[in-house]
Amino acid sequence: MPESAPDRGTLARLIDVQPGEGRALAWSWAYIFSILAAYYVLRPIRDQMGVAGGIENLPWLFTATLVGMLSLNLPFAYLVKRMPRARFVPITYRFFAANILAFALTLYLAPPEWSVWIGRVFFVWLSIFNLFVVSIFWATIVDVFSNAQGKRLFGFIAAGATLGAIAGSATTAILAKNVPTWGLMLCAVVLLEVAVYCMRGLAALSSRLHEVPGATEATGQDGTIGGSVLAGVTRTMASPYLLNISLFLLLFSVTSTFLYFEQAGIAKRSFPDRGAQTAFFASVDLAVNVLTLGVQLFLTGRIVNRLGVALTLALLPAFSIIGFAALAVAPTIGVIVAFQVLRRAGNFAIARPVREVLFTVVPREDRYKAKSFIDTVVYRLGDQVGAWSFTGIQGAGLGSTGIAGAAIPLSVAWLVNSLWLGHAQERRRTAQESGEAEPSGQTLPLGRAAPSA
Repeated sequence: MPESAPDRGTLARLIDVQPGEGRALAWSWAYIFSILAAYYVLRPIRDQMGVAGGIENLPWLFTATLVGMLSLNLPFAYLVKRMPRARFVPITYRFFAANILAFALTLYLAPPEWSVWIGRVFFVWLSIFNLFVVSIFWATIVDVFSNAQGKRLFGFIAAGATLGAIAGSATTAILAKNVPTWGLMLCAVVLLEVAVYCMRGLAALSSRLHEVPGATEATGQDGTIGGSVLAGVTRTMASPYLLNISLFLLLFSVTSTFLYFEQAGIAKRSFPDRGAQTAFFASVDLAVNVLTLGVQLFLTGRIVNRLGVALTLALLPAFSIIGFAALAVAPTIGVIVAFQVLRRAGNFAIARPVREVLFTVVPREDRYKAKSFIDTVVYRLGDQVGAWSFTGIQGAGLGSTGIAGAAIPLSVAWLVNSLWLGHAQERRRTAQESGEAEPSGQTLPLGRAAPSA
């Protein structure tokens, strides 16, 4: 059914939406809203449990998270190899929903003395859950929308994530002091099932939006992707382009971990009550998401169209250089919280949707396998490096000033990497549009187009 002119007119006030895209946008919004609402109901619970287990133990929890990521990547790659998207995505989400039910039941039945260890396991699990479910969402979105559509629409789609995050964090902030933790977890289970329903609605429209580069008639967008179970690793390591996307995420993750540990320390010193700590983390999340939403609705698409991919990607590392310099000069709670809120909002509103555009110019197998490997294992490897580096710097007695001093050169390297990636994406896009798209089983080296047919 064609969309009505009034619907398109309403959307056009916010974004350059074209005929035939409205329904896909609506399903995408509902899909990511459900996922992020589920995660942000659980995130403040994780942060409080991590603090309760001892900040000094957080590096070990990050190590366990990396091991968990490595353990789950192979089974996920097997599902991608053997099943079409319409099957492996619901299976993955329902696996995580079953895990949440198990945690809720354990918290309901377990004696109080078990709470610290349950919290540590939950901290690790949620850190894995978040990256997997969000990575799968964006892999699906990249598979459904074209490169040109991505530049116009991904920021607007990401606003659905922000609304979900606001709803989830607000729910926990309001209810955390009066509703038991296991009760909040049940809300997340329902939201994940809603996400499965929305994914199927979006997938049903995918063939109408565009032809996927590299997809053959035999496989198509809804067919089995096939390939090797280890393709996520091998194809990433063989491609300078994918390796540089990995470096982008690694540098972001390391610097984000520095700030996360600083915030955790402040929360423990400032709020002795667990309920108050959970409410504090939820309030910070709420501030981040309200700011993010405003940028996504009114600025993201315009920024990308005006600056291009390269300069837009470079905005967050450039701001990080300024923020860490301010932290080195004035390592106060106000500076840390303000920097954290603005940086996270910049990531969600601008850097994240633009980073997903980078995957619109790679073969379909890389969109699920290599992307999953990069978004989960590489990201958590960055957490690992950041966590143990933070511990080493603190152990040397350098404090916040030393942490900021280490983060500034990392942010400079990240800035250079961002500019390089943006130009490489543009070269690949030009090659695809001129009929020189890479074969589905290959990944182009950085800066080199495939030979024309």
